[in-house]
Amino acid sequence: MLAGRGAAHAALAGLLGALAAGAAKLALGADYLREACGAAAAAAGGAEEAAAAAGPCAWLHLVLRAGCVGLVFACNAVMWTFFAKALHYSSSSATATVTTTASNFISSAFLGKLLFGETRALLWWIGISVTLCGLLLLHTASPHSEQQQSEKKDK
Repeated sequence: MLAGRGAAHAALAGLLGALAAGAAKLALGADYLREACGAAAAAAGGAEEAAAAAGPCAWLHLVLRAGCVGLVFACNAVMWTFFAKALHYSSSSATATVTTTASNFISSAFLGKLLFGETRALLWWIGISVTLCGLLLLHTASPHSEQQQSEKKDK
């Protein structure tokens, strides 16, 4: 039961880390926010509306970037909280760390595709599959009981 809570906390920590990275890319990257503002204005009312919205989009993207910077700090703070809880509830720190890392990689792949149209190479998917197989081994391995550990120490 506690190991399940640890895995859930670790998965959430990985997702929050990916959200923080996505927010940082929006805040510091290319003009994604300005382009999105212009595209939204064009979709709302056509070329005339897009030209009229060019003025507000010139400063609105700065407000959105500042919001994204705040989101980076908020997501990282909550991510570390969930990671600490994952360490508390997991059977080992390796399990919590690998689960968080795998969740972060997968979440980053989906967020990259959703927000930025990024694609991943076949080798990347093979690598994450190997990581997930190792994670499966970590989660399905039975933990050593205290009696087995004390017997090893006596020998």
